[in-house]
Amino acid sequence: MPTLLSGWFQALAQWPVAVQTGGLLLLSNLFMTWAWYGHLRAHAHSPWYVAALVSWCWALAEYLLQVPANRIGFAAGYSLAQLKISQEVITLAVFVPFSVLVMGQPLKLDYLWAGLCLMGAVYFIFRS
Repeated sequence: MPTLLSGWFQALAQWPVAVQTGGLLLLSNLFMTWAWYGHLRAHAHSPWYVAALVSWCWALAEYLLQVPANRIGFAAGYSLAQLKISQEVITLAVFVPFSVLVMGQPLKLDYLWAGLCLMGAVYFIFRS
């Protein structure tokens, strides 16, 4: 297994840093969103501690992607604020489709306003 992972990370290293960081953050957010909210559907009838244990497994996968993403981005010169704002934008981009498609929540105009506010945050944090 370590050989498979090291080979995967070596292949990833060939991509531009922004793609490495953003791609890993995107993948980590898929796991994070499922860990935080997927249990509401997948384990709705399970005791809370079962849902928590399963969610921890999903969260482990999230951390195994998120930690290298932040280390790659930080080593390349992204500030902590830039990494955090990027994470929040990706979180919303993952959460909205998950909320609508998986959880059956209505698509609200408020998601657009939240996205526009985050785009303002991106502008201000990356402009310098």
